Amino acid sequence: MDAPPYDTDARAHRAVGRASRMGLALPANATNWIAVWRRNYLVWRKLAAASMIGNLADPMIYLFGLGLGLGLMVGHVDGVSYIAFLAAGTVGSSVMMSATFESMYSAFSRMHVQRTWEAIMHTPLTLGDVVVGEIVWAASKAVLSGAAIMLVAGMLGYAQFPSMLLALPIIALAGLAFASLAMIVTALAPSYDFFMFYQTLVLTPMLLLSGVFFPLKQLPEAVRQGAMVLPLAHAVELIRAAMLGRPAANVGVHVAILVAYAIVPFFVCAALFRRRLMR
Repeated sequence: MDAPPYDTDARAHRAVGRASRMGLALPANATNWIAVWRRNYLVWRKLAAASMIGNLADPMIYLFGLGLGLGLMVGHVDGVSYIAFLAAGTVGSSVMMSATFESMYSAFSRMHVQRTWEAIMHTPLTLGDVVVGEIVWAASKAVLSGAAIMLVAGMLGYAQFPSMLLALPIIALAGLAFASLAMIVTALAPSYDFFMFYQTLVLTPMLLLSGVFFPLKQLPEAVRQGAMVLPLAHAVELIRAAMLGRPAANVGVHVAILVAYAIVPFFVCAALFRRRLMR
C-alpha cells in the first residue's frame, strides 16, 4: 500500500531540515571566521599583558625549575644539556595547554555563560564559522605562548637560530590540533567541572608520555608505540629537532598526524555543537 502523500512530504521536509542544520554547522565560506577571531582578539587585547603572564608562568617554572635543578643531576640528554632538551618539550606542552584551556574554559564561557555564540549566530555567520574562529583564536594564543618560550630559550642559548624558526609552523599546526580536540570536550561539557576529567585523564598522561621531560626511547616498547598516537609526541619531535638544529626523521608522518588531529575533531565537534545548539 502506498504511503499517504503527506507522509512523504513530511519525511522530505525533515530530511531537508536535517541537511540545512548540518550546513549551518559548517563554515559558510573561507573568511567568515575572521570576524569571530577579531572579536576575541579585541576583547583579549584589553587584558593582553595579564593573559600572557598567566600563559607563560607555568611553563617557565617547569623550564627553569626542572631544567636547572634536575639538570644538575641528569647532565646531558641526547647530546645536549638537559635544560636545552627540556626547552623544546616545554614549548610543545605550552602550546597544548594554551590552546586547550582557551578552547575549553574561554570558549565554554562565550558559548554557555555569556551566550556570545547565540548573538553571533543572529548575524550572517553560521555555527561552523564560530567554531572555526574559536579554534583559530585558540591556536593563535598557543603560537604566542610557544613562540615566547622559544625566544627566551634562544636568547639563553638553549635553542639554535635561525633553525628554531622552522618550529613556528609546527607550533601553529599543533595549536590547531589541540584546540580542535578540546572543542569536542567543550561541546559535551555540561559545566566547568567536566573539564577536570579531560585534564586528568588526557592532558596529564599526554604530558608525561610524549617526550617532554625525557626521551621516548626510555619508555618500554609497547608504551612508546602507544605514545606515538598522541599529538603532543609528534609536535615535540618536530619542535625539538628545529630548536636544536637537527634533522627530523619522518617529518611527513608527524605533520600528517597533526593535520588529522586538526581536521577530524573539527567535524566531530561541529556535529556535537549542532546537536547541542540547533535542536
